[in-house]
Amino acid sequence: MKPEQDFEESTAPEKQSESRRGVVAIVFGLVAAGVLASCVSVNRVVMMPPQIPGAAYVGSETCSQCHEKISTQFVTATHANLKAEGVTAANVGCESCHGPGSLHSESGGAYHTIINPKKSPETCFQCHLDKRGEFHLPHSHPVLAGQMSCGDCHDPHGGPAIRGGGTALLSQNESCLECHAAQRGPHVFEHEAMREGCILCHSPHGSVNPKMLAQRNANLCLKCHFQEIGSGITIGGFPHGANLQRGTCWTSGCHEAVHGSQVSTSLRF
Repeated sequence: MKPEQDFEESTAPEKQSESRRGVVAIVFGLVAAGVLASCVSVNRVVMMPPQIPGAAYVGSETCSQCHEKISTQFVTATHANLKAEGVTAANVGCESCHGPGSLHSESGGAYHTIINPKKSPETCFQCHLDKRGEFHLPHSHPVLAGQMSCGDCHDPHGGPAIRGGGTALLSQNESCLECHAAQRGPHVFEHEAMREGCILCHSPHGSVNPKMLAQRNANLCLKCHFQEIGSGITIGGFPHGANLQRGTCWTSGCHEAVHGSQVSTSLRF
């Protein structure tokens, strides 16, 4: 009997280990099945509109009674796609961002009865989660500080939320140039990159680089101005190897007027 007892005692831990592995496999399978089911059963973005305690949804038609101008042009807006339409859903286009409007309507438009995204970007961040992260990067526009809002650059009520696009490259600069007027020009010697838009060089919501630059140091310039590599880097027929070691192209005493110059084809002040 002793050998049999030893065998049973030695195999007991192995059986327990196999049992645990079986339980873990079953749990993992159930979790995986749940994840797959959630992924395949929803073919659209699901987002809960902002809530206001005690308020109910009244539909965009009610909003249009006071905000007729905004309501009329809203059909052209990118955000018009947020409308929930159909026999089982209220037309809550406005309330997708401003919250349920019954209290606001019944009070005749009293303050603090509706959500104003211009006062806080949190409503925008419910959909634009990536932008929340970008604004937390070391260098960003002061949206989180309350010094500006998403609405300063984007119009949610009419037309494209992002200006420009397609062949209208220059028009996308208009949002930036409303504040950065000095960069508008006209310049006697322009930087052609401006024709492709400010976002060619800058990340407008935030960046790890100073001035919200898309790349750090001379790498930003070299992605366009890179002509030859061998014994050294040649740009515009001139060896730049030693120059690039001084610092960035716009701080080494060469191309300080990066947006355009009035005196130099090499973009100098």
